[in-house]
Amino acid sequence: MRERDPAVRVEHISHVYVSGKSAFLALEHVGFTLAAGQFASLVGPSGCGKTTLLSIIAGLIEPTAGTVEIGGKRVTGPSRQVGYMLQSDYLFPWRTILDNCVIGLEVSGRVTDAHRSEAVRLLGEMGLNDVAGKYPHQLSGGMRQRVALVRTLMTSPELLLLDEPFSALDYQTKLTLEEQVSGTLKAWRKSALLVTHDIAEAIAMSDRVIVLDRGPGRVRRDIAVPDSIRAAGPLKAREMPGFHKLFNEIWNEFEEMEAKEEPS
Repeated sequence: MRERDPAVRVEHISHVYVSGKSAFLALEHVGFTLAAGQFASLVGPSGCGKTTLLSIIAGLIEPTAGTVEIGGKRVTGPSRQVGYMLQSDYLFPWRTILDNCVIGLEVSGRVTDAHRSEAVRLLGEMGLNDVAGKYPHQLSGGMRQRVALVRTLMTSPELLLLDEPFSALDYQTKLTLEEQVSGTLKAWRKSALLVTHDIAEAIAMSDRVIVLDRGPGRVRRDIAVPDSIRAAGPLKAREMPGFHKLFNEIWNEFEEMEAKEEPS
């Protein structure tokens, strides 16, 4: 990826789902760019097309209209440049944690002893020492999600797409994992796009919060998170001056969308 190219360029994306005799417009004229190394969050009401947009960026869905570029190259299908982390960890129960971590490299015939050593090292960075030989059922939900992140990073993607990866976890584990994921992505200088329903999480983890309007999804607001909050890290960010003001600003956007839906 050339330095001048953004990590992601989304231009005039629209998408229609067709089923039988009906059609549903999920996204309409969505556009934004994500700079290399930047972390942005997508928030919006249920049904506004957040996950659809993530799938289009990942090359899993071809949009009805518009284009997506990653590193200056048009997305035409799934790519090694993109790593996808979901709410479910999708670890294979019959494989050890180490074997789960290197499965992406194994499938492409690229796994080596050096890769396995790197996976063990990265597991250690995630606070998962001595788990390489264990199996998924022996780990907690938060630990399994950290393994899923290691598996994603092992393929060296330029961009990580995170689709509500913390939503099924208890609050304490969620906050801890936010901190670890944020720190790891910054250390690896990875670009990331997070879909979440949690406004506080979006602010605490992100450089920008992109608010999608109620369906069909459109970019309603693109809000920069102040430097002081960004520098604090997810745990301390919630205590920083300006955090609650920004939370309320985004919450008001949701209330305005809700008000438009109410019958007059």
